[in-house]
Amino acid sequence: MERPNPQNVEQHLCLDKGYDNPTGHDAVDTYNYIPHIRRIGEEKLDEHQQKRYPARRWVVERTLGWLSKCRAILVRYDKKACNYLGLIKLACALLWYRRCWRLSNRIDFFALNATQVLTSPS
Repeated sequence: MERPNPQNVEQHLCLDKGYDNPTGHDAVDTYNYIPHIRRIGEEKLDEHQQKRYPARRWVVERTLGWLSKCRAILVRYDKKACNYLGLIKLACALLWYRRCWRLSNRIDFFALNATQVLTSPS
């Protein structure tokens, strides 16, 4: 299927919230596009006015930030790719273990405080 001639067919341009400003709107108008720019503060909602897909932003950046604290991964001392991949898997396993340990201790801490409040003499 060939691309239609832009002079004969209306061209649509879909942009995210970062372009919801006068500069973004001017650029769309300059090139005669039909704009589809999501407004800042606007989220996709379903028929019950609930968020359909809650935003999961910065997951990759956060994970790479955690992994950058592992010097062997950051500098890449290993020459073989399989050894480097093994270090990345080990670092990810350690990150998950530490996270689970922190969350389990937090739950124990809240449970301990709740029982102290319930059993304290008043």
